[in-house]
Order: sequence, then C-alpha cells, then structure tokens
Amino acid sequence: MSIDRRDFLSLSGSALYAAILAGCNSKGPRTAQRLIKYAERKNEVVERALFRHTSMDATQSGAHAAGNKLPSYFISKTVPVWDEGVRGKWTLEVGGMVAKPVTLSMDDLLHLPRVANRVNHYCVEGWTAVETWTGVPMRELAKLVQPDANAKFVDFQSFDDGYHESWDMEGALHPQTVVAYALDGTMLGPAHGAPARVYSPVKLGYKNTKYLTKIAFMPVANGGYWSDAGYEWYGGV
Repeated sequence: MSIDRRDFLSLSGSALYAAILAGCNSKGPRTAQRLIKYAERKNEVVERALFRHTSMDATQSGAHAAGNKLPSYFISKTVPVWDEGVRGKWTLEVGGMVAKPVTLSMDDLLHLPRVANRVNHYCVEGWTAVETWTGVPMRELAKLVQPDANAKFVDFQSFDDGYHESWDMEGALHPQTVVAYALDGTMLGPAHGAPARVYSPVKLGYKNTKYLTKIAFMPVANGGYWSDAGYEWYGGV
C-alpha cells in the first residue's frame, strides 16, 4: 500500500513502457524524450479510440463511500485554504475562447443546475474509491459561456500553488464531469478542494484539479502540473 506513483506505473506496464516511465518526474536523457513523446502520442490514439463518450461510470452494488478516508493531495506546503481576508470573496472565472465569459460566486454556482454523481475515483497509484460528488455539470457551464467552435481543450486552474491540468474537450464535457462543491452530501472542506473542484470518473485522479479559480477553453492543450513532470497527459480511464 506504500507504493508510490512512479513505482506503480513502472510495475504495472509492459517491460518497454515500464522502462520508458522509469524516468517519470524528471526530464531524463535527451534521447529518451523522443521515445517518451512517441509512446505518449501512440497511447493517446489508443485511449481516444477506447473512450466511449456516451459510457457512464457505475459503482458496484453495495460499495461503501470512502467519506473522509478519501486521501487528500495538494502541492502547497500546507492545505490550501481560501482566505477571504487576503483574497476577497472566492469566485470562479470561466472564459478563454468563449462568447460570454462569466465570473461566478459560490452563490451563483448553487443556483445553477446541479447533479449528484455516485461514481468511482481512480487513482494512478492503483486504488479506487466510491464517492458522491455534487455540483454543476460542465456541460451546463459550457452552455452558459458558449465556447468557440475552435476550442478543443479545457484548462482547469487552481490556487494550489498554481496547479492546473488541461483536458480534451470530450472528457471535459462528459455527462459525469462536474464542477463539484459538495462531497457525500457535505460542502467540500479544504482537504478535498474547497471551495470547488473539477471531478469526473473518466480521468485519473491527478487530472481532477482541486481549489478551482479558473476554467479556460483553448484551441490547444497546455499541459499540466503532473503531465509536465512526466505523467501521461490524457489520463483517461
């Protein structure tokens, strides 16, 4: 259970893929970078072919919610907390290549259409947890801002020391992708991404940016905290 991300990826892949990922979290030799990029491009082609945009994640019958046992991850030195005394009221900016950019308060989010999705959380470390995430479907936010036809990617940005991850549009607008503000019926706490975070079972955990402050629709992908460090960018489940 103490296995870390690098060990898990190395042990779970094929011999070639494990060898490539052994340099995870580092730039590695220049000669290896071309091989890594090539493997990633080929892997993404396979993932996109396997990912059925109409498929819905479903939990096993009788599975118990992880609740507060769900691990907490952040990159700041301490748990990120939005300090209104320093930053003012929290808001979520939704913009980029859109016709109608908006800045939403928590009250605004609470008044938008909501869903409560009981789904699986898939971690790159190899464990899975069941949780119910309540929030605004990304599809509803897209309707609100009206993305440009040339916007093919979405970037989710946070106040957790600049953490961000960009997604493919299909994953961002999957029916189970939400901007979540509650976990298992309770408003999010700082440990799990308050005031709001993106959550979807179609992406590995590290793609689900916590502590959201901005959502940007873009023409090209712009990487992400972990994908820039060597983890796979697509991160599909």
